[in-house]
Amino acid sequence: MIRDLAAAMAGLGDVQTAEDFLKAILTPRELEKVALRWRLVRMLREGYSQRHIAQTLGVSLCKITRGSRELKKGPPGFLKVVERECGHHGGL
Repeated sequence: MIRDLAAAMAGLGDVQTAEDFLKAILTPRELEKVALRWRLVRMLREGYSQRHIAQTLGVSLCKITRGSRELKKGPPGFLKVVERECGHHGGL
């Protein structure tokens, strides 16, 4: 099932279509959680401290630690997207 979803998303082609798709398939709360996780990963990648991120986003250090672990040892596809979208600012 996840592969089917990934295949559907891989073929979306543009940002507006991807946004429309995500808004339709996810509840507003789910979309908010996913967007928050992406912001957390981007902030980690930009070099912000875990404590700063926790205070700024109002999330637990556990969630940030998970994001940090994924940046260090995550699957190649995840790391590829992060690198493409965030550039190289720190140690991966």
